[in-house]
This record gives sequence, C-alpha cells and structure tokens, in this order.
Amino acid sequence: MLGTIASIPKAWPELMKAPPGDGRPIMLLPGLVNSDRSNIVMKRYLTALGYRVEGWKLGRNTGARAIGGEGEKLLARLRQYHDDAGQPVTLIGVSLGGIIARFAAHREPALVREVITVSSPFAGDPRATNVWRAFEWLSGEKIDSPDVMARREEIAAPLPVPATAIWSASDGLVNGAICHDDHARSIEIVSSHMGVQMHPATLRAIAEVLGGN
Repeated sequence: MLGTIASIPKAWPELMKAPPGDGRPIMLLPGLVNSDRSNIVMKRYLTALGYRVEGWKLGRNTGARAIGGEGEKLLARLRQYHDDAGQPVTLIGVSLGGIIARFAAHREPALVREVITVSSPFAGDPRATNVWRAFEWLSGEKIDSPDVMARREEIAAPLPVPATAIWSASDGLVNGAICHDDHARSIEIVSSHMGVQMHPATLRAIAEVLGGN
C-alpha cells in the first residue's frame, strides 16, 4: 500500500491526460470498515479532472449498520445528492462499497447514472473472500441468513443502469473471479486489494470509463 501511495506523484501528470470531466455528480463509497478518508486520493483526482465528487457521508462502512437495514440511510443520502445536483449520480464503490452501490442502483435506478465497482465481490459466494468473518462481526449480519442471501441475489442481478467492474486477479483478499460478470463492462488491472482505490491503474480506468460516457 505504501508503494501505491508513493507512485501517485510520479503518475499524476500522466493521469491528468485522461478525458476532462463534465461536472457530473459522483458519489464515492468506501470499503469495509473504511470511511470517506480512504477515498481522498480518488476524490482529489476526479475533482481535478472536472467532476463534482462527494463521499457517502455515512461514516465507516459497517454494512447494514451504516446504511440501515433496508438501506434507508444510503438511499436518503443518494436522493439528497441527486436533488442537489439536479441529475442522476454516478456511484463508484470500492470492495463492499461497490456491492452497496449496486444495491442502491437496483433500489433507485432513476437516481443513478451508472455504477463502477472496484474489487467488489458481488458475483459469487462471499466465502471466496478473506474478509467474510470480519463482515459478519462488523455488520451484525450472517452471510447465510435469508435476508442477506436475498439481498446478495438482488445485488448480483444485472443492473438497470450501465455498470463497469474493475478487478484484479492478484487481489489477495477477494477472488477476482467474483468481482465481475458477463453483464457489466470488465476491466482487469494488476493490484493488491489494499490501496486499490488509489492505484494509478484504478484511477486511470475510472477516468477512461467516465470520459467515454
């Protein structure tokens, strides 16, 4: 992770050659146990390109404890940002944040322009990760409970908005094979899970997706 951070200044001039932003609203969703601080590099980069970028403002990502049992806190936040911006919001989620972004897009597709997930294991058994026990402990939910299983099925279903999945076979914490599917654009990068949200390859991939839409 320190190596990734150290690579950013050198990569910045090249990163800024990406297509310029158009001011569209973007919401960044952090990974498990992380807060908006974890996405500060991504926020600064996309803001520098010309996008309107905000965090989710729900504190640390502890799953249902952060977003509400039915996602009501997240959906209220999304609705507020949508109304303030006057247009649908692009959701970019890292790891668990990407899974939650997909959940929001299924529940409120009219509020969402597109979804970009980064190293988010939405397409398979959560036991194919090394963090599912931590998820249970932090969220207070069991991954094999009926409610969670139903939500997983909903999240894995094809999205009603454009979707892109950025993933790595060398992730280390989650199985890259369950971080993408045939219903979303797939972009493979080479990165570990820790710090993937600030990896130059991730940032450039996100910028290219945004610049192409």
